[in-house]
Amino acid sequence: MAALLPPPKRAKLYHGIPEPAKIAPAPVPNIVVQFVAEGDGKSLAPAVQLPANVSREDLELLVNRLSTKDEDPTPFSFYIALPPPKDGPSSAPTRVTISKSIDADVLSNPNYDFTAEDKFTVYCSPQAVFKVRPATRCSSSLSGHSAPILCAAFSPTGAHLATGSGDCTARLWDLASETPSHTLAGHRGWVLCLEWEGRARRLATGGHDGHVRLWDPATGAPVGDAMRGHAKWVTSLAWEPIHLDAANPRLASASKDGTVRVWNPATRRVEYCLGGHAASVNCVKWGGGGVGGKGALFTASSDRTVKVWDPNGGKLLHTLKDHAHWVTTLALNTDFVLRTGPYDHTPKKPSSDEEAQSLALARYNAVLSTSPELLVSGSDDHTLFLWSLFPSRTGSSALSEQARDEATERGGKLKPIGRLTGHQKQVAHVAFSPDGRWAASASWDSSVRVWDGRTGKFVATLRGHVGAVYRLTWSADSRLLVSASKDSTLKVWDLKTYKIKTDLPGHTDEVYCVDFVADKLVSGGRDRLVKM
Repeated sequence: MAALLPPPKRAKLYHGIPEPAKIAPAPVPNIVVQFVAEGDGKSLAPAVQLPANVSREDLELLVNRLSTKDEDPTPFSFYIALPPPKDGPSSAPTRVTISKSIDADVLSNPNYDFTAEDKFTVYCSPQAVFKVRPATRCSSSLSGHSAPILCAAFSPTGAHLATGSGDCTARLWDLASETPSHTLAGHRGWVLCLEWEGRARRLATGGHDGHVRLWDPATGAPVGDAMRGHAKWVTSLAWEPIHLDAANPRLASASKDGTVRVWNPATRRVEYCLGGHAASVNCVKWGGGGVGGKGALFTASSDRTVKVWDPNGGKLLHTLKDHAHWVTTLALNTDFVLRTGPYDHTPKKPSSDEEAQSLALARYNAVLSTSPELLVSGSDDHTLFLWSLFPSRTGSSALSEQARDEATERGGKLKPIGRLTGHQKQVAHVAFSPDGRWAASASWDSSVRVWDGRTGKFVATLRGHVGAVYRLTWSADSRLLVSASKDSTLKVWDLKTYKIKTDLPGHTDEVYCVDFVADKLVSGGRDRLVKM
């Protein structure tokens, strides 16, 4: 007897319509991928052949398997450099970040000239092991100041916030309860700048009255009388880094009178006065490198120069004369680690000055393990310059010796690493990311530009503001950038897509200052409100 076949399956019907035939997935090509380190371009692993639709997370897993010796996996971000445009420089991004897969982000995009036959060089850059949550809403609006808020800064520990205003006072705010804690009254003019000491034991403020004052943040009481000496208003302040002197760091103040004074806070006297500039000194930075790693003072002035001084004695080391207009802003790639000193994302706190100094030095050297201390200067001539003035403490000194020889040939004139052009108006502010990989510049042309922090090459333009951009600040993990603008908004930018991640309206007038610590963001401006 012949075997009976089972009856054919009844076709599934959806509302009386037969089920459509399943579409076979499109074939995915295999591609050859070479993983290289972002900093030096060295190969992390031999070239491998992969399906083009391997996800970003699987790429990270693969790189960790192939390259790292550590037990703990390192988070990476990946990007592919785009070939330069054939019709000359443009404002289009120069790299594409892989957020989904190479197939989705590169091959499927008709704007990119890549095929499956190409060999893909994927740059891997290690990321922070922690992630900062982006600010999405305003948690509190704090009134108290009776004039526009001109400056705001979180303490290195992130426990306190200080703001300076045109009402001649500075205020301290308690971040746990988001309420005011102390009013610091004493200046007879606008409070133009403020700076926290590296261990948050003192706060320095500089005023339009030419005085520098020190305050105890725990009680809000002044530490002694005002430090007088400047003939005009104080424009900028900088404390000596903790890894150089944790017990009694010195304070540098720059003024409209063209001088920089270095104060000893213990004796409240001027150690020396730097008078080499011919016009207002707009910005002062205290670097941690310098000759023999003993620090360096960088000053930017309206006489179109940037000067570099030895802080131990006040000797002039270099004069940088490449700008064609006032130099208004400076940034160091070590700014974040100099500001936070011994405090990182872990809750550990140093118990003594010696421990704080050794922790701060270890963090400082970790940043310098990949590149020397770099300086970027921004000017009203619409350009920025990137400088490497001192050799890396950990790397080879051959490059610095070569640079010194070249400088001698040019009559002692130092050559910048790069000239950063593209802004259409004055540069208002420049800031390095905490890991030193990026530099961002804000301009009066309503745009923010992102540059490679080691080479000065252009990366992307961030457009979205409709007024001049005044200030920038980075999240501690270097993944988010925040800009404050004349158009009364703050914008949080995502560095993967170079687009706005969050728009933060709420201020009713221009926003003059912004700062970011942990996942708290603070801003202040012409509407006299502190927003968090």
